[in-house]
Amino acid sequence: MSTLEVDKIIPQSGTATQLGESGDTITIPAGATITNNGTATGFGSADTEKVKVSANDTTAGFLNGKLVAGTNISLTEGSDGGNETLTAALSGTIATAKIADDAVTLAKMAPGTDGNIISYDASGNPVAVATGSAGQVLTSAGAGAPPTFAAGESNKPYFVAKMTAVSQNLTDGALYTINNYNSVNVDTCSGFDTSTGRYTPNVAGYYYVSFQTHATTSGGNMKMCYGQIFKNGSGGSSYSERAINQITFNTSFGEGANVGVENLIYLNGSSDYVYTAVVGDTNSGSAPAIAGESNYTWFRAFLVAAT
Repeated sequence: MSTLEVDKIIPQSGTATQLGESGDTITIPAGATITNNGTATGFGSADTEKVKVSANDTTAGFLNGKLVAGTNISLTEGSDGGNETLTAALSGTIATAKIADDAVTLAKMAPGTDGNIISYDASGNPVAVATGSAGQVLTSAGAGAPPTFAAGESNKPYFVAKMTAVSQNLTDGALYTINNYNSVNVDTCSGFDTSTGRYTPNVAGYYYVSFQTHATTSGGNMKMCYGQIFKNGSGGSSYSERAINQITFNTSFGEGANVGVENLIYLNGSSDYVYTAVVGDTNSGSAPAIAGESNYTWFRAFLVAAT
């Protein structure tokens, strides 16, 4: 191999110098240094400018091939052929295990979809952790079905039931539970049972409960009628959970008299119920009866304060 030793190569004419011919291989030996004090062109392209991501990476490659997106993360190349960029974006949902317990602030919480409600604790922190379906309520215990209300009614439980049948005769001095309310005007929580005469609301709280009946008799003796509201089977543990009223009347002055009872009673929203009863007493002769016709006898309740 011939060796040409010179200190400087310059064009013989003009300003361009060519090194070798097309197809030739120009070898720069190991340890040699090329110093560029001007402008170099044609030494690389977008197809050859590859990188390594660490000293241990043995294979060079394009940056968008070197980065691997995690679960639900997408990488998008921008400005192709120019000042290229890589943008990482969330392409799905983040697993709850990846979110710290205190990472979600109240400001980031919003009402749920399909009628769900997100609950908060006393400090204003969101506590709902379950997913409900349409019409459900989310609480710290998860999703639960809320009370159902008739179309057009408010969400405050209340009901009105009446007797519209003929009079109900009573046994003298005996307690009679009224279970023949045969007309329910409204019942927003479907809590009234016409077969038992009991009202069991499904929202816990304090209820205003009232009852009225019309006592009458066929005789002319002095009569007495007690109207009562009972909570559960025993009427409650105290008189604050049971209401009693009485009326004394003489039918020689008319057909009879109304007796009304009312009270504020706590119901737990799951098993507590209220119902009505009457006791008719006489000095002699036939016992009184309660009138059902003309809506003389009715029973109603509504929620005053939920708990």
